[in-house]
Amino acid sequence: MTLYYLETSALVKLYVYEPGTERLVSLTASDTGNRFAILSLAQVEFRSAIRRQQRGGEISRSEADVLIDSFRQHSEGRFLVQPFTESLLDVALALLDGYPLRGFDAVQLAGYLMLRSVSGVEEPVFVCADKALLSAARNEGYPILDPSSP
Repeated sequence: MTLYYLETSALVKLYVYEPGTERLVSLTASDTGNRFAILSLAQVEFRSAIRRQQRGGEISRSEADVLIDSFRQHSEGRFLVQPFTESLLDVALALLDGYPLRGFDAVQLAGYLMLRSVSGVEEPVFVCADKALLSAARNEGYPILDPSSP
């Protein structure tokens, strides 16, 4: 049993078929006993990604609405939700001083670090499909998983 922290680029793959979807779906099979955490702000990024696909004509509005509702339900019961706090903000700001990350990417990595600090002996795996963000996590020595990589 492993604890996985799903950054939004990976999280979306559970709802929209993309490279890496099959790998993530296999991790979520109930017989694995794996657990999954997300940052509370992932709700904003997830909705943004789904609506962007809708506006781009990749999915219909009704499909987008179903995906958003499904994610909302999972957020209430299936995912551990890491809250956004002032401490998390401080960590994100420090990460921006050391790595060329976008703002929300630094917040996501900070969310992972906060989860890591309270998870005890269990070290969560940072799951992400963004190369720059994975590079920062790798440089810090954190266990990572890019679901899109072979």
